[in-house]
Amino acid sequence: MEIRIEPLPARGPASLPDPAKLGFGQLFTARMLTADWDEGRGWHDARIEPYGPISLDPAAKVFHYGQEIFEGLKAYRWRDGAAMLFRPEMNAARFNRSAVRLALPPVPEELFLRGIEELVRLERDWIPGAPGTSLYIRPTLIAVEPTLGVRPSARCRYFVILSPSGAYYAAGFTPVRILVEDHYVRAVPGGTGSAKTGGNYAASLAAGLKAKELGYEQVLWLDGIERRWVEEVGAMNIFFVAGGRLVTPPLSDSFLAGVTRDSVLRLAGHLGIPAEERPVAIDGLLADLRAGRVTEAFGTGTAAVVSPVGVLGYRGEAHPVGDGGVGPVTQRLYDTLTGIQYGAVPDPFGWMRRVA
Repeated sequence: MEIRIEPLPARGPASLPDPAKLGFGQLFTARMLTADWDEGRGWHDARIEPYGPISLDPAAKVFHYGQEIFEGLKAYRWRDGAAMLFRPEMNAARFNRSAVRLALPPVPEELFLRGIEELVRLERDWIPGAPGTSLYIRPTLIAVEPTLGVRPSARCRYFVILSPSGAYYAAGFTPVRILVEDHYVRAVPGGTGSAKTGGNYAASLAAGLKAKELGYEQVLWLDGIERRWVEEVGAMNIFFVAGGRLVTPPLSDSFLAGVTRDSVLRLAGHLGIPAEERPVAIDGLLADLRAGRVTEAFGTGTAAVVSPVGVLGYRGEAHPVGDGGVGPVTQRLYDTLTGIQYGAVPDPFGWMRRVA
């Protein structure tokens, strides 16, 4: 599919602010990628155009029925100046799995991958080069047909925006406090939990506010049926270390199959760290924490890569994880995976994709 490149309005050259002030998702680059779909023509009119507001009819289905999906990935600047993507084909595949679940038209892989590469190529000056910084990439697909009938939209729009982002751990790589949520649920089997759609995140906000009021940074979600089985933490997958072995709950259709999760499991095997996917019951987990059998815990996701957990709170009681610090397995996985992403250590898997 041809991607048309529209000119930018005349203005001075872009300049990035101090990397320490970048934050996350607050600044956006000068261009965006857009493409349209309708039942009659399929995908058409792919273009890279100046970043700006999108005009939609108030009756667009995305506003009324939440028919939308998104993805998140990053571009990194290596020391030789190269712009590198981390496993974008995994995001393309997950994006289209989400599309099928939300009755949206899958985006051709060529449009997803080549469109992002071309957009990043044009905006490469926006990729920050300081340690820990990156260019966050947000592909999104929304239903835009202006009708209130409850059915899949006959018209959709795909767009990609870019956001220079600062180091996630501006204050250092430190453990967070996690509240185990046993009232609210994020998703249930057969629902949309395994799709990356906004409704899942909207459903998590009230529990997140509750956690912050109690002095915790994130929420650990339990299953929606028994409120017993550990699923994921915040917008991340969760891992535990017990006896030197890495343990994570098996994937289901009630939480997201993380690209970083898959990468950690593959990397663990490469590093000789035993790993297994098995159900984790909250009562058994707390017993193992108290007995010292579980010594580390961490979440994995695009934004933080690896986020160590220092405390689990459950029903009014705080349970330290190990000594409350960053464990050696967590640190080793974080250092190796971020080293691959930033080109500091070899990439034995061929995960990094160079933007021409």
